[in-house]
Amino acid sequence: MTHTAMVHRFTAICLLFSLSCIANAVAQDTITIPTGGKASKVLDRLTVGTYGEATFKYNFYSDNVFRYTFAERYRDAKGHGQVDVPHAVIMLGYDFGKGWSFGTEIEFEHGGIEAAIELETEETGEYEKETERGGEVALEQFWVQKSFNQYANIRAGHIVVPVGATNNAHLPTQFYGVFRPEGENTILPCTWHETGISFWGRSKHWRYELQLLPALNSSMFSVGRWANQASASPYEFRPANRLAFAARVDYTLPHWRLSLSGYVGNTFNNDIVTSNAEKYKGVKGTVAIGAFDFKCSYGGFLARGNFDYGHLDQADAISVFNRRLSNSNGSPYPHTEVGESAIAAGLEVGYDIFHTTKLNKMKLVVFGRADYYDSYNPPYGFNDYQWSERLCFSGGINYAPIPQIVVKAEGGVRTLNTQYNNEPWFAVGITWAAMFNRH
Repeated sequence: MTHTAMVHRFTAICLLFSLSCIANAVAQDTITIPTGGKASKVLDRLTVGTYGEATFKYNFYSDNVFRYTFAERYRDAKGHGQVDVPHAVIMLGYDFGKGWSFGTEIEFEHGGIEAAIELETEETGEYEKETERGGEVALEQFWVQKSFNQYANIRAGHIVVPVGATNNAHLPTQFYGVFRPEGENTILPCTWHETGISFWGRSKHWRYELQLLPALNSSMFSVGRWANQASASPYEFRPANRLAFAARVDYTLPHWRLSLSGYVGNTFNNDIVTSNAEKYKGVKGTVAIGAFDFKCSYGGFLARGNFDYGHLDQADAISVFNRRLSNSNGSPYPHTEVGESAIAAGLEVGYDIFHTTKLNKMKLVVFGRADYYDSYNPPYGFNDYQWSERLCFSGGINYAPIPQIVVKAEGGVRTLNTQYNNEPWFAVGITWAAMFNRH
């Protein structure tokens, strides 16, 4: 069975399971519609939602893979345009009662996957496999939860890892840019989701969460994206030879939210390809990530910011190991050196021009954003790829005719070290995020 077929089958099974859970609940409840036309008991417990975005972006620079290696060649290269549906998500949730609930998110990234086998009459009846469109189908959340009270809840299944600002608030209506903030979206998995168990609760101004998860995979770290792909698995299962912990604490006051989050786990040999060689004995590849983020809103002003730092122990040994991994056709590994640390910081500030008007719930936000990030701080003795360090500036507008819909326009520039070419761009998008229920 091909990988595409497996993805489609897995997604279908998840959707069927979700619907069967709800159907089973429907079968056990007596559905009655009162004369007042109110929703039934079952429908009151059902939650359906969606979020996503459709975008157009024009990059005023070359997208050639050698644009950093031979920067001078591409200084005057033509730009290129891109249209995309980065995320389109369907959410289902159900409250079974007695503290038990269920939630799932099925995500179609970049339009999903369109693949088929066709019988080609132009080629004397040969069967031909065609891929009409790239993309991914991902199970972003799939969990069951038991709530004891507001202080203690246990969630088990496939869950979001809330490390950093974007993973905790990744809906497109929760940031101003057309795309997710560039720094966190480069060095961390985003949206980061793993199969594990979570304990969380609330107490007055505090929200806290602790998670037990499979560790990241050091073989999937890279120069350009640090740990961004390290939670991914090209196999039918997620290797879990090593376990890790993630935690998050939010403190909320009027106008303010302050948050700390972190992650720690050993990453080496957390793959189906492992090594028992003597020279790698004692290599653990411990990764530690710490993040601070905040949100401040007052009147028509809103500011959000983040700072993230990650460190990978024994990055020199892991870099040597990764470069020597099999490079045969179809190998899923980046085969690059690995930074011993990575950093990302971002700040965005916006003002709602319609704040003092009475235009229902319409908003027109003018915003600016700055991001600094470096995905590769080299281990001692390794090459320093200076194009991995970037400072980005952008600004634009958000128009929300209703709270669930936001139309965005943004222009910006990605600045690199002087030996490289800066990368200006412009983008527009329409985004949505909504929950539908009968309450």
